Amino acid sequence: MVGNQSDPSGERAARVAEKAALRRELLAARRARSPRSRRTAARALSRSALALPELAGAATVAAYVSVGTEPGTRELLDALRAAGKRVLLPLLLPDNDLDWAVYEGPESLTETGHAGKMTLLEPSGRPLGADAVTGADAVLLPGLAVDARGMRLGRGGGSYDRVLERLERAGAHPALVVLLYDEEVVARVPEEPHDHPVRAVATPSGVVRF
Repeated sequence: MVGNQSDPSGERAARVAEKAALRRELLAARRARSPRSRRTAARALSRSALALPELAGAATVAAYVSVGTEPGTRELLDALRAAGKRVLLPLLLPDNDLDWAVYEGPESLTETGHAGKMTLLEPSGRPLGADAVTGADAVLLPGLAVDARGMRLGRGGGSYDRVLERLERAGAHPALVVLLYDEEVVARVPEEPHDHPVRAVATPSGVVRF
């Protein structure tokens, strides 16, 4: 390396390490929450998300079933379905991409084990294909944090990066909304070229728009 030439590979490695450290910190904070606190947050999060005009006016919403210590989505899924929305839920594929199927209520969810990953609750209906998400009016995204620019920090598996790339390739522009706990809206998260900003974040205490 000569003079002040930049080192793109070194810069990227530093961002990756920074993301990994922030993920560990945020996941530890989630694990420290009591079950009662998580239940209370899930109810409040559902109310916040349902107040979004992007969801109120959506015919089809792509969402997900929360697992573990994630902000709870089960109440929100049922409320969206009760409001007449077509709700799509993901099916994890072996390469970490996502297929989609229609949510038909709690009884339609099946525990599905994935080698080397956590057990997920997935819809048991007919898979619609990975491109089904491009027909959604709103997409609810999991994450660990969102910063003041609307940049999202995911868990690092890349599944939703593929979803966002697929939407971009299709020229689809659904409302992108991340569901988080209040303290996970932060000043800044490390950003990489493939990261996409979101429109809003819903938390138990309300909505933040970008």
